[in-house]
This record gives sequence, structure tokens and C-alpha cells, in this order.
Amino acid sequence: MIALADGMPLVQLEDARVVAFQSEWIERALAKAALKAGYQKWWLATYVTEAITYYLGSQYQGNAISIPRLTQLLADALQVIGYAEIARCLTLGLPGERLDLVDLAREAGAGYELAFFNRLRDRLQTLIGAGTTDVDLVGLALCVKQLRARKSWSRSCGALQEEIVSFVRTQTLSAPIAQEISVQVR
Repeated sequence: MIALADGMPLVQLEDARVVAFQSEWIERALAKAALKAGYQKWWLATYVTEAITYYLGSQYQGNAISIPRLTQLLADALQVIGYAEIARCLTLGLPGERLDLVDLAREAGAGYELAFFNRLRDRLQTLIGAGTTDVDLVGLALCVKQLRARKSWSRSCGALQEEIVSFVRTQTLSAPIAQEISVQVR
């Protein structure tokens, strides 16, 4: 038997890859399902997530859990506590992906904004095309300074930052997707 470091099973994707379990992914999916079911800011999402996380960490026997099995566990838990309407709205896309903008800027090279935007577009399209519904873009300020080759923030940095955020919005809004995408840029 393999002992996982955090005691949590891995999440097995449809293509047989496995990724780390992310409780934030579950909580966001529950909150989205609750919103679709008509509950604004459903306060139980955190508690249901904690209960499922506890179960998986202490009682679940496998080293990996498939997304359909995890979805069924969540739906069962929701039905038991009287929220079948949320269970009917629940869909788990792929776990969230983190994309480091500083790494993309380094790959593109200082001053090569066009290469950066091409790389960013390609990575976003790949993630969205694979079914990822939550994307966390991190390192925006450092990325901008890297692209502008600046040590301190300038007015042109602010303009480039706005351009990157606008570009991400355009890319995600124009993507042909079956479900809602959540993108955070920090």
C-alpha cells in the first residue's frame, strides 16, 4: 500500500492522469451548484467540503478517486442533508489549475510582450480545452515588471497590467466551453 503524504487520495482524471485533491475546487463547485439552484452565498459549502475532505482523508480506502465517484459522494451528502436541488446542479469540472505569469514572462524574454501574449493565449486555450473550469493566474505585478524590464512600478506598467487582464477576459469569454469558467488574476 502507498501512503500519501497528506492522507488524501489523488483525483483520477478521465485521461488516467492523477492530480492532488484540492478542497478549494470542491468548495467552489458546491458554491456554483448552490447558486444555480437559487441559493445566494450558500453558507454550507464550506462545511460540506470539510466533511467530504475528512471522509476522504480518514475513511476512504483507495489511493485515488475518480471525478464521477467524487461527484456521487458529494451528491449523496447533499441529499442526506436536504439539498437535493443543489445535488442536481452539481458538476465537477477538472480541478483548478495555477498558471504562473512570471514563468510565461521569463519564457518570452524581457520586452517581448507579443511572445508573452501568444504563450498566455496558448496556455489558456489548452487549459480551457481540457475542461478546466477554475484557472488561477498568479504573479501579475512581477510579470508586468519583467516584461517592461523595470525594477519599480511605472505608468506604463499599469497600462500593461490592464492590457493583460483585458486579454484574459477576452480569451475566456470567447472560448467555446460547455460550462462556466472562473479565472482569478493576482
